[in-house]
Formats: sequence, structure tokens, C-alpha cells
Amino acid sequence: MPHDFKKFPELTNSQMQFYYLDSPHKQITEDLRVEVVKVIDGDTIRVMWHERDFDFPVRMLNTNAPEMNEGGEEAKEWLKSLIEGEEVDLLINKKQRVGKWGRLLAIIMFKGMNLNEESITSGRATTFEDRHQGKIMPIEQMMGDWI
Repeated sequence: MPHDFKKFPELTNSQMQFYYLDSPHKQITEDLRVEVVKVIDGDTIRVMWHERDFDFPVRMLNTNAPEMNEGGEEAKEWLKSLIEGEEVDLLINKKQRVGKWGRLLAIIMFKGMNLNEESITSGRATTFEDRHQGKIMPIEQMMGDWI
């Protein structure tokens, strides 16, 4: 089955061996500088890069801000006030480049500040591992194979 490069421009590491040569654009495997064109929420931005003619999503690596319907507006506005329209550096982990929904994963650096860490230490986000702390888990998830 062919890969949908419009919907999912980034190839996962496992997809690279099959679709790399078919990719209509350069795959991101190294750190890079980009322009932030839009802040989507407290842990996701859209960026432009000189090697591509379209903007694409980037999610903060190992960082989880509240969803917009869970009070995430503060995290979004904080991030927006800092970097929308600005250049940032994306630090790419070669082993964990692309997330579950096909977004590039990165540490976002702005003026020497690690925004992933800053959003966590300021209380606007948690680590990805801690994202479910304090939430009630659905019974189906708790019971797993038992039901």
C-alpha cells in the first residue's frame, strides 16, 4: 500500500526502508532551524523549513500539555507568545523521530531555552510518562484482557 505523504509527510524509522526513495521531500533526521507559523496547542506547533514548500506539525518530545478542552489554553497562549512567527531550533532524537500520529517529535529550543523542559517546570505540561497521573482510568483500560 502506498504511503500518503500529504497526510503523513514524516516517515517513521521502520517506514524509511520501504518509502524513503518514494518520498517527494527530504526526510528530517538531523537537528534543524525552522520558522514557527502557528502554535496549535501547548505541545504542538506548525513550522516552515527551507527544504520544504509546505508547513508541517512538530510535537514536543516527551512532553504532554493539557488538551484544549482540559484547560490547555494557558499552555497554548504561553507558547504562542514566545515563538509564533519566530525561528526555533528542533533537536531530533534519531531513535524517536516520529510520533503515533505522524508528527515529527523534537525538543524545541528558543534563545537557548529548552521549551519542553520549561513547559514542564513551569507547570504548563507534564512528562509524557506522567500524562495520566491524577486521571481516572477507564475500566476497559484497567481490566485489559480480563474483560
